[in-house]
Amino acid sequence: MNDKITVSEVRLVGENVEMGVYPTRKAMEMAEEQGLDLVEISPKADPPVCKVIDYKKFLYEQKKRDKAMKAKATKVIVKEIRFGPNTDDHDYDFKKKHAEKFLKEGAKLKAYVFFKGRSIVYKDKGEILLLRLATDLEDFGKVEQMPRLEGKRMTMFIAPKAKK
Repeated sequence: MNDKITVSEVRLVGENVEMGVYPTRKAMEMAEEQGLDLVEISPKADPPVCKVIDYKKFLYEQKKRDKAMKAKATKVIVKEIRFGPNTDDHDYDFKKKHAEKFLKEGAKLKAYVFFKGRSIVYKDKGEILLLRLATDLEDFGKVEQMPRLEGKRMTMFIAPKAKK
């Protein structure tokens, strides 16, 4: 920006200036006449491209754009549901209703079976339970990650289906 530009020639762009290649000193004088700053846009070009703009206003506009982009970005919420390997039908149905609600709200679901102590021998029961949950929730979401054993936990992720 301004005096920090060290090259001898620059390509000038911007409003109220005639585009072209100018010596750096001349480009700076043109910017000063308008009360604006000479800002290097792409330094790797040959010659480097500079623009005559109000730098403070440019930074302000950029912050505003970034803030608007951040506000539009969707925040992913992950809800968890925990099962044991020997979960009964009533408990399963109760937790399945919660899972449906979470997926309808647009949150991702992390369902996991926690194996305590020697219950790790029921790995197959845990996997069957998670696959059953996946098939029951097919209308509300799709499986993002199939059941996978990590230590004493078997985890599965379900993402909500896009709303139409």
